[in-house]
Amino acid sequence: MTIFLIILAVMAGVVILLLLTALLTRRDYAVERNITIYRPAAEVFEYVRHLKNMEDYNKWVMADPIAVKEYRGTDGSEGFVYAWNSKQKQAGAGEQLITKIVHGKRMDIQITFFRPFAGIANSYLETEAISPVQTSVRWGFASKMSYPMNAMLIFMNMGEILGKDLDLSLENLKLILEDNK
Repeated sequence: MTIFLIILAVMAGVVILLLLTALLTRRDYAVERNITIYRPAAEVFEYVRHLKNMEDYNKWVMADPIAVKEYRGTDGSEGFVYAWNSKQKQAGAGEQLITKIVHGKRMDIQITFFRPFAGIANSYLETEAISPVQTSVRWGFASKMSYPMNAMLIFMNMGEILGKDLDLSLENLKLILEDNK
């Protein structure tokens, strides 16, 4: 009985420690990656502002090619919604909403996840001309984790985890746009 109480006390202590740690841990995270593409900025922006094109370069969108997809509105314009519903846990279900477009420069997207975990994230794609035939593309992603789930941020490097996927997606984008010369 004494061993049981000791084990129970240790487990309770660990839970309390995790909860206290979560109170002191940040709740938000942000990741940004960029790449240079050898195409004119106007051409690059025209391609990335259409969410349907993400099916060809976005690692997360490509995770389940047979996911049920739904489109609402005019692609490439504010208010357009790209929704997906996958049977694969990794892809889950959710939707992307174009919330703002600064033509030729930036597109802001709100991503709502329904499963496997509910949540909201904000993403953006920015293009900037480096030269008449070179464009810098920046892709950012930011979100928050609610208490006490934010304690996972201590052990998880979201920059590394999400950054790899953003890097791969940007490499895919570069290949597509530079191959279509």
